[in-house]
Amino acid sequence: MLRDEDIIKIEAPVLSAGERLFLPAILGGMKTTLRHMFALKQRRTVQYPEEKRKLRVENYRGVHRLNRDHDGRVACVACYMCSTACPAHCIHIEAGESPWSDREKYPVKFDIDELRCIYCGMCEEACPVDAIELTPDYSLVGRTRDEMILGKEELLAVFDATRQIKPRKDPPITGYPNSGRASVGRVETVMSGTAEAAQDHAVRDGNTAAGGAGDAHSGGAGGDGHA
Repeated sequence: MLRDEDIIKIEAPVLSAGERLFLPAILGGMKTTLRHMFALKQRRTVQYPEEKRKLRVENYRGVHRLNRDHDGRVACVACYMCSTACPAHCIHIEAGESPWSDREKYPVKFDIDELRCIYCGMCEEACPVDAIELTPDYSLVGRTRDEMILGKEELLAVFDATRQIKPRKDPPITGYPNSGRASVGRVETVMSGTAEAAQDHAVRDGNTAAGGAGDAHSGGAGGDGHA
């Protein structure tokens, strides 16, 4: 039972005549507005899109990307950790048997609903191989809801376009011998993020997956490198 000493009584404050008319609050707001209007050296507005603010690339959470490993393959191992950790349930993954010997699975389909996403960064925190990351790109637009659902090839194209401004972390992962190693004797192609470049990578992934599946698992799953 509630005791009398546990009850806290809150009295309404007594307002002056000026406070009843909200004059102090109005004058304070006008003072702040005028200070920002005439403080030219501290002007915070920019003429977007001609002018853009400088972002902190390391921690800005924009459009997602799927990273590639040093061999140009999708780095994802289809462990479902990102989709499990996602509070908005905006990630859909379909796994297939990997044609490569350094992993068991790879994503046959990887979709992210950018409209449903809350850009919390939980997916990249949960990923054990740093395959999914959020980029500094915030200018994603679409005319329909379907256009805002990015598939695997589109997410890989985002990586191709942003790999220079935000290199992949690529940490060493126990059990995956090819992760975290330096690129030795290999020329890294600088991708521009164009549709032709993305299609070229998609064809290369598909050929690699089909060839590996034919050698290691004849007729098995994972031969198709496309979503």
